[in-house]
Amino acid sequence: MILEKVRAILAEQFDVDEDKIAEDTDLQEDLGADSLDVVDLLMSIEDEFEIEVPDDEIENLKTVGAIVNYIEANS
Repeated sequence: MILEKVRAILAEQFDVDEDKIAEDTDLQEDLGADSLDVVDLLMSIEDEFEIEVPDDEIENLKTVGAIVNYIEANS
């Protein structure tokens, strides 16, 4: 369920088809996200899942799977 929500957020934010987003999708390489895009994405995720992502964790969240794992461990 978390993966589906993250995929939906990514699809909307990056204007891509949800079916093209997998756990191994890289935010920068596959979706073309820059640092501002990543910050916007994490703000959306924080709102959706009611968690807080510390600034020093952001650099570790490079793939969809890493984001899902972080949410599972911190929610």
